[in-house]
Amino acid sequence: MLNEMLFDIESIHNAYKEGLKVEEIVKEVYRRIQEINDDGIFIYLQPMEQIIEDIKNFDEIDLEKKPLYGIPFTVKDNIDVAGIPTTAGCEAYKYLPTKDAFVVKKLKEAGAICIGKTNLDQFATGLVGVRTPYKAPKNAVDKTIVPGGSSCGSAVAVSHQIVSFSLGTDTAGSGRVPAALNNIVGFKPTLGTLSKEGVVPACLTLDTISIFALTLQDATKIFNVSAKYNVKDPYSIKKEIRNIKKIENMIIGIPNNESKIFYGDEIQKKSYEKTINQIIEKGFKVKEINLQPFFEVGELLYEGSWVAERYTVIGEMIEKTPEAILDITRKIISKAKSFSSSDVYRDIYKLNKLKREIEIVMEDIDLLALPTITSPYSLEDLKKEPIEANSRIGLYTKFVNLLNFSAIAIPVEKREDGFASGITAISIAQEENTLIEFCKTLQRGMKLYYGNSNKEINTSSINQERINIAVVGAHLKNMPLNYQLTDLNGIYEYSTKTAKKYRLFKLPNKKVLKPGLIKVENGNSISVEIWSIPIEKFGYFEKNISGPMCIGNIELENGKEVKGFLCEYFATLEAEDISIFGGWKAYINSINQ
Repeated sequence: MLNEMLFDIESIHNAYKEGLKVEEIVKEVYRRIQEINDDGIFIYLQPMEQIIEDIKNFDEIDLEKKPLYGIPFTVKDNIDVAGIPTTAGCEAYKYLPTKDAFVVKKLKEAGAICIGKTNLDQFATGLVGVRTPYKAPKNAVDKTIVPGGSSCGSAVAVSHQIVSFSLGTDTAGSGRVPAALNNIVGFKPTLGTLSKEGVVPACLTLDTISIFALTLQDATKIFNVSAKYNVKDPYSIKKEIRNIKKIENMIIGIPNNESKIFYGDEIQKKSYEKTINQIIEKGFKVKEINLQPFFEVGELLYEGSWVAERYTVIGEMIEKTPEAILDITRKIISKAKSFSSSDVYRDIYKLNKLKREIEIVMEDIDLLALPTITSPYSLEDLKKEPIEANSRIGLYTKFVNLLNFSAIAIPVEKREDGFASGITAISIAQEENTLIEFCKTLQRGMKLYYGNSNKEINTSSINQERINIAVVGAHLKNMPLNYQLTDLNGIYEYSTKTAKKYRLFKLPNKKVLKPGLIKVENGNSISVEIWSIPIEKFGYFEKNISGPMCIGNIELENGKEVKGFLCEYFATLEAEDISIFGGWKAYINSINQ
């Protein structure tokens, strides 16, 4: 039945393949919103009739062209969606954008459907999720617990499976804390890999869009679709693909006793220690480290002069219309006026000194596996100590963006009291693939659930065995079909060349420009990239390869054979022989000059 259907991407796409219409999913979204009856989730909800009208022109499902075809999502209301007001949680700040934020545009182009704008801590200032002039959303797992901020509405919407995924933002942990509190995945990538064009900044130099999803697989797919370089955004960078170590060689950093802080929450401490034991059981090596320099970096974000960067956004409002801003938001950001320009430089010097200490620590480990939150604070706790509770909940998250680390918050098995529990895998910039592989391995075999539901995620099928595939053309890095590998958790392994037994042809193809590789008696050595995908995904990958392409054995220059892309001979009879270029990228570069 539709009302019991899982809303992860695979489940929705399988339903479409069996004949379900996109309109039916849209109607189910709105039925769930009505059933959940939480007025605090959305600031603006698109009329259902408008969305149904907008999707009338949807083509038949084609996951190659639109990998997010018909997938519903929401957007935190400090990210622009064309034709929907942006408030950043402040009615007086409201404006109507005429175009989508860059990332929203990429998601829509991939076929995703934006349902509306979600609630947030005003101007993304907070980690608790109740600092809003609107009605605050309720935690999806336990209504007595704070929902987590600042991306509260985005996380709650995903946990309830109103939508499949949601966009948040993250400066101090706003893409991770709400994920932990609502039993979902929070993907916070390297700064700049998700363009900030069309985002109301909190701290422009430290912000990133983040992704909330029900599963790590979904979060990875959304990241790969949306992580595109934006030349118009001065903060945008190109996503890198790096090799990762084998599990048995990975060293995982964990807090030493002095750094293991839970502020008296023994249940949270016990849950984290159980997860550490599972990490060791999975074959990882662990190394205890002192997190004190990391905590000192985190203190700079709200106690140091970086709060002045927030003042650049709403300083004029604070001076001219202070009543338009919540007292708590105004109090925090107004501290900017107490800092001098000298203070800014002193804090920069302190940060650089701490960075050097931390660099030395990170040289000996591959990633950190830390608690995402110190404790799930209740709404009553927050009333007693609003600022202290906010600071404590973000102890393990606040330092990440100042260091420009990558991070993924994932659920682990529930606490002994039944509440959600999670950890965050953290590493240096551009190490998302390492984090993904670690998180997949850790979650394999765990008893996990989709958001706030009682439906278990099948984690036993997560398999570490991978198969190498040689790619030669449109599946290469930064080429149009590379997503077919990355969507299947494909990992770039290395670049090499074939034996001198091949010829490369430019095939006539109106949709996607691609080459064909054939084996001959006397040929050339052709550049290839070796990628690996989970072996259980290989059949699905091969199934989606259309003629004249096929998968066969390719001999490399070192004499070894791997599976790879070959072409049927007949398709090359009238094709241009481009073997002289030695590879597809070299040929592409020659015609673009």
